[in-house]
Amino acid sequence: MKKQRLVLLVLISVFMTSGLICKAQSFQRDNILGKWYTEDNKSIVKIYRKGDKFYGKIIWLKNPTYKDKDDKDYGKKKYDRENPKANLRSRPTIGIMVLKGFKFDGEEQWTGGTIYDPENGKTYDCKMWLNSKKNELGVRGFIGFSLIGRTTNWKRIVKK
Repeated sequence: MKKQRLVLLVLISVFMTSGLICKAQSFQRDNILGKWYTEDNKSIVKIYRKGDKFYGKIIWLKNPTYKDKDDKDYGKKKYDRENPKANLRSRPTIGIMVLKGFKFDGEEQWTGGTIYDPENGKTYDCKMWLNSKKNELGVRGFIGFSLIGRTTNWKRIVKK
C-alpha cells in the first residue's frame, strides 16, 4: 500500500512538473508578440501568432508617402511597387505581412520563417532571437544558410 502511494505521488509530481514546463515554454514562445520598431525606426511591425506559427505585418511607416520629388509617385502613399507579382504591386505598404511562418525553436529563438522586404520586393529565409534584457529582437535575413545574410535589431515598443 505504501509503495502504491509513493508511485502515485511520483506520477502526480511528474504530471504537475511537465505542466509547468509546458506553461513556461508557452510563455517563452509568445515573448515576441507585440509591436516592434524596425531598424532606424522606419516602420512598426506587429508580431502575432496563428496556431503555433508567428507572423508580422507593417502597421506604421515613418514616411508613409514617397518623398523624392523626382519619383513618379512623389506624394503618393507607399505601395508594394517592387513586388515580383504584378497583382500585388498596387497593395499599400501598411498592412503587408513581412514575417511569415516562424516556429518557436526554444531558447528564445524563432526559425523556419521568411521575411519580405518591400523596398526591393525580395523574400529571404529568416530567423529571429530575443534579447530580453535589451528588449531587442535580432532579425537575420539570409539566402540558403544564415552565414550569408544581414542582421538588424528591432526595438520593442513599450507602453508607458
